Amino acid sequence: MTVDTKHLWKNAWQDSGYKKKLFGGLIPTIIILILFPIFFKYIEQRDGIVMNDLLLNALPVMNVSIPTFALIWFTAGLTIFRCYQDPQLAIKFIWGFFFLCIARIITISFVPLNPPANLIPLMDPLSNKFYGGIYITKDLFFSGHTSTQFLMFLCLTKKTDKTIAFISSILVGILVLVQHVHYTMDVVAAFPLTYIVYRLAKKVAE
Repeated sequence: MTVDTKHLWKNAWQDSGYKKKLFGGLIPTIIILILFPIFFKYIEQRDGIVMNDLLLNALPVMNVSIPTFALIWFTAGLTIFRCYQDPQLAIKFIWGFFFLCIARIITISFVPLNPPANLIPLMDPLSNKFYGGIYITKDLFFSGHTSTQFLMFLCLTKKTDKTIAFISSILVGILVLVQHVHYTMDVVAAFPLTYIVYRLAKKVAE
């Protein structure tokens, strides 16, 4: 930690309100991540609708798992580093991610979809741990990969960081379509819905 970072965290840690907000978001987020495999197992067992997606039908089908997760984990690493430097950013992102998880549970529950034709599962051993060690194909509306990238863009404050995260959001959205793991509406809806989530998180953080 630099002197400035130590000073920021020392002041934040001395604030009981900050600690309540930090653990108030962190603990339920951890609980949700632990329970996610149960939810994903449930949605995989139900039947849903197959969408007629004209854009998806026109796209080539390719396995782009490596570039997709290279973008995801690079942006995640950048965001974690910035959270380490800025206690307020940490609060904002933790609550944003918590609300994002809740929002996806709600939308996935109420919009049952079967996966697109020609789907190629995304291969990432690390993130797959949160899915119970199996490849989930029906967590569709809305795209978690795209929305998490966009949430990072909204939370980050430095211009260069935001540029990187925004470009990553767009590229990840395109790549999950190329791999046919999402419908177009899953990716498009991720942006406005994530913005709503961010606004809620920002209110909590402030």
